[in-house]
This record gives sequence, C-alpha cells and structure tokens, in this order.
Amino acid sequence: MSQVLQSFIGGRWIGQQGAQQLRSAINGQVVAQTHLEAIDFGDAVHHARTVGLPNLLQLDFQERAQRLKALAKYLGEHKETLYAISAHTGATRADSWVDIEGGAGTLFAYAGMGSNELPSGNLIHEGPAFPLGKKGGFAGTHILVPRGGIAVHINAFNFPVWGLLEKFAPSFLAGMPCIGKPASSTSYLTEAMVRLVEQSGILPAGSLQLVIGSTGDLLDRLNGQDVVTFTGSADTAAKLRVHPNVVRHSIPFNAEADSLNCAILAPDVTPDDEEFDLFVKEVAREMTVKAGQKCTAIRRAIVPRQHLDAVAEKLKARLAKVVVGDPAVGAAIRRRRARGFAAPERRIGVRWRCRFQTCRAGRGGRGVLPAHLAVVPETFAHQQRARRGGLWPGQHAHALRRDR
Repeated sequence: MSQVLQSFIGGRWIGQQGAQQLRSAINGQVVAQTHLEAIDFGDAVHHARTVGLPNLLQLDFQERAQRLKALAKYLGEHKETLYAISAHTGATRADSWVDIEGGAGTLFAYAGMGSNELPSGNLIHEGPAFPLGKKGGFAGTHILVPRGGIAVHINAFNFPVWGLLEKFAPSFLAGMPCIGKPASSTSYLTEAMVRLVEQSGILPAGSLQLVIGSTGDLLDRLNGQDVVTFTGSADTAAKLRVHPNVVRHSIPFNAEADSLNCAILAPDVTPDDEEFDLFVKEVAREMTVKAGQKCTAIRRAIVPRQHLDAVAEKLKARLAKVVVGDPAVGAAIRRRRARGFAAPERRIGVRWRCRFQTCRAGRGGRGVLPAHLAVVPETFAHQQRARRGGLWPGQHAHALRRDR
C-alpha cells in the first residue's frame, strides 16, 4: 500500500509525485506519501464559494439531514475498507471502531438532529418577539440563517475519520462547504474515507475538499463569514489563533487543544466496593484504548494514600492481561521474530516493563508471545512524576498493543 496520497481540490484529485513518507506504526514500512505538488488554495476557496455554497443552499435543513443519513449508511457499508487501512495507524479493531463507526454514528446523530429539531427551509426563528416600543408597534426577534461562508477544519492524528466527520456534519447541516486538513501522519486513512464520500455521489459538488500536507496560504484567503476549527496541541492553536488574517477579519476560531483529565477515587471507597473496581477498570481502559491518545483520556489518577498500593496492584493485574504486538498477528514462533516486537518499543521509548512469555505452539513446538504490558510502579502515582508533568505509559504504546 505505498501510494502517493492526493488532495481533493476544486472537484479534482491532485498529486502524482511523492514527498513526505508516512510509515506504518506496526512495522515501520512506508505505507503512503504526501504529494509534492503545491495546492492552489485560491482555487479551493473559489470552488467552495462559487460551487459548494450555492449547491448546499439549494437544499434545506431537512434535505441536508437526509444526505447525512445516507452518507452514514454508505460509510457503514464500506467500513471494512477503512478498517484494513486503519491497522497501519497502530489501532486495534476496537480502537478503529471508535474512529470509523464512531464517525458514521456522528453523521447519524446530526442527521437525526436536523430531521427532528430543524425546520424546512434555511431559516430558524429563535425565541419569542420582544416589544421595543411602549405601544407595541415596534418589536424585534432573532432569526438564524446560514453564514454564507466556508469552514476550514484542521484535525489531529488520532482520529483520522471521526475527527473530520464530527466537524463536517454540523457544518454541512448549517449549509457551509468544508475544507478538511488531516494530520499528515495518518492522512492516508482520511484520504480513503474522503474517496468513499466522493464515490458515493451523495454530497452536492463542492461540499467537501481535502488538503493533504500543508495549509499554505489558505488562512490568508478567508473572510469574516468563514470559520476555522483546530484540534491539536495548545502551542499550535495559540499560533493559529493570532494569525494576522484571522485577527484582521475576526474570523471565528475554535480550538480543541491539550486537556488534563483526571479520575478521583473518593476517600470513603474501599477495595471491597464495586466503585473501587470500576475506578481501576476505567483507568486501565483509558490507558489502553487508542493507547491513551484521546483528548478525553484520563491523565491523572488521584487516589487516597491508604489505597495507593491496592489500586496499583489491581491496575497492574488488569494491564498484565493486555497483549502487546501487531494487532493482526498472533504468537511469534521464533525468538528471532520476538526480538522484532521489542525493537519498535526501544525506538519510541515506551514506559512499560515488558517480558516475553514462552508458550506451546502447534504440534508441541515452542513459541513466543508478544510481550505483555506490566506497569512499572513508579509510573503510577508518585508525586514527583506528577510535578514533572509525566503522562500515562499508554501515551507511548500505540504501535505495540493488540487485542487478544
């Protein structure tokens, strides 16, 4: 699968020459490349304004909601194509479910919102009339109408499908054509999804464009009717927020950046309580699903001192059941192959203490299972690590975990 990815700009797929190599998180092999050709962002914005916007506003809220529902069904029918590609991001089947079927589910959710809560037409009457004169001859009310602009969505690496769809759905419902820019490292999955969208023929022309690689001068070409959203680091968000053109035109800018979420075990909960096991289960789940690479993942577990050892032991026991390795393969039959599982771990600095467990393979042979994860006690809850801002070990293990 080492193809040159293409941008979808102005109704055309652009890109023939390879540029940045994108490697599989599983084995390090090149799976795709970004394209070298520069994008004409003037053409992208012009296409969105002159083709996408009129086409969207020819439909009303109800009709756009029906298109979202049809697209959700179509992506659901072709989800296995996306699952196969998603494996290269290091995601297990369960991890990919959150991204792929979660993305389709978001389309369904907004489709239902549009069908059930929005009127026909493209105007929403918001709230009652307010008298503005003493005799009632002068009154005012609020209405909501489409902005008449375009939406630029810049997304993070960890949800290549859902990340774009969760932003596209409300924009489309509101009558705004979108230009999506995924993080390059996993953009091969986003590109595959957008190809399915384009092949479906469900969306009006100009509704969705895709940028592979840099955004170039795209933000310089926007105006006050447009919006920009960003998901990623707080540092990058801070730079984009003060982009000269964004500031000059007061372009609405929404950032979903770094967050610090915690789970707190109440002092009155004991190891014999159901809530105690639920706490451990949730912490372990948030460390392992998408390897903790979610904006909502638990980053700190705050535990009463008297229960610290009990929580640590139960957490270690639960995490010891998690198997590390390529999600698509089983046990390695030779120890030489087993060393291959350990090598990526050393390269990316995973903070798990790993071991290889010998087991019986077919016909009495000996095999080596990929290393099991075991929590190193000092990574769990010591205050010194918390003060240094250390993250959960799962932040670094995305390429190595696999479902049983």
